[in-house]
Amino acid sequence: MKFVMNRDQLVDSVQDVMKAVTTRTTIPILTGIKIDAHEDGVTLTGSDSDISIERYVPAEEEDYQNVEIQKAGSIVLQARFFSEIVKKLPGSKVEIEVYDRFATRIRSGSSEFNLNGLDPQEYPRLPEVQADNRFSVQADLLRTVIRQTVFAVSTSETRPILTGVNWHIEDGVLNCVATDSHRLASRSAAIEALSDELVFNNVVIPGKSLNELSKILDDSSELVDIVVTESQVLFKAKNIFFFSRLLDGNYPDTSKLIPTDSKTEMVITTKEFLQAIDRASLLAREGRNNVVKLATIENDQLEISSNSPEIGKVFEHVSTESLDGEEVKISFSAKYMMDALKAMDCTEVKIKFTGAMRPFVLTPLDERTIKQLILPVRTY
Repeated sequence: MKFVMNRDQLVDSVQDVMKAVTTRTTIPILTGIKIDAHEDGVTLTGSDSDISIERYVPAEEEDYQNVEIQKAGSIVLQARFFSEIVKKLPGSKVEIEVYDRFATRIRSGSSEFNLNGLDPQEYPRLPEVQADNRFSVQADLLRTVIRQTVFAVSTSETRPILTGVNWHIEDGVLNCVATDSHRLASRSAAIEALSDELVFNNVVIPGKSLNELSKILDDSSELVDIVVTESQVLFKAKNIFFFSRLLDGNYPDTSKLIPTDSKTEMVITTKEFLQAIDRASLLAREGRNNVVKLATIENDQLEISSNSPEIGKVFEHVSTESLDGEEVKISFSAKYMMDALKAMDCTEVKIKFTGAMRPFVLTPLDERTIKQLILPVRTY
């Protein structure tokens, strides 16, 4: 194998596939990056068996030559060393050549590295995915949907199914839900079906996979094709294939968690509310999960407070845009509230309370596709 490639293209491609490579693997070959050179271009692959990322660099693109293929072939190179080397090469072009017994030479400018490669035949093949259940979402919308839900997945492995985001499609709408049993984030988005009969219910995609995917996606209106099978999901963006396994098990029915009625409704400026919660949390006791208290007072105002006996107390008064219904006294995790407010991208937020120990719901004032639910903490 021998080819010459634009260094910047190589660096970008290596950084993308490195997101799937881990040193914590029982399969030694997966600590490497597989490089395939063929007449159409170069394909780089990284995998940790849960996530696999394939990045294709075409030989020519819009009359610009990215790669000059001199001899087709394959090699697996140790990811940790290879990624560091390509980032620091001095020239604008990189020549990679493989000799007998997988010995590999990397040359750029005045630098030359010789690495011991691994047998590409030992590298696992990526799964074959049939395109029966296929739909498309704009890349920027998909990144937003991930950002607005994935933060609420569980970080505990006691219930592995809750470490993922539940996706299901109904009437041409993708519904995404994440919960760690103390809070819930829900987001829906219109999709473009690419299969005649698009049917799937309750696939659960690991939160880790979605976090890595969002780092790779461009913030553009280009469509990302998504293919769902029984055990895998494939995201196809421009020159990138991103595979992830699906989580096994039944996701809990979260539809019954969201209250349909409310005793108190308020509308408040998101930024002002977020800043008040942030300040109040400075003195919240870490041992009690960063809890702050909220109480309605006269003149449509809120009192936000926190009390730490060893440190002190803080009181914040915040005006609401509107406040209707019964008085409210409730305590909650400041972190959960701040995460929810940051995810909603709105100027004003509506909050519906149904009691001091019942979950409360946050939605943007003029947006029905996003819901955040938080369970209160017993302090009053």
